[in-house]
Amino acid sequence: MRINMRDMHDNQAGTVASIKVSGELGRRIRDMGLVPGTEIKIQGRAPLYDPVALRVRGATLTLRNTEADYIEVEVE
Repeated sequence: MRINMRDMHDNQAGTVASIKVSGELGRRIRDMGLVPGTEIKIQGRAPLYDPVALRVRGATLTLRNTEADYIEVEVE
């Protein structure tokens, strides 16, 4: 099932299915290693649910919800 990264729960894992933005923001997301096929796991969220912290390739990244909206993830 494909869902938006913003809709994932803490400790939920999945695989990046697609990036739905181009231009500078799309390039920045891809430069962080978030490309289709990359496995991710949601580590947690700030108290107001923005930003979201995730594990990608052994590193921790944080994304704002407005950025996470452009990332579709395949989850089980």
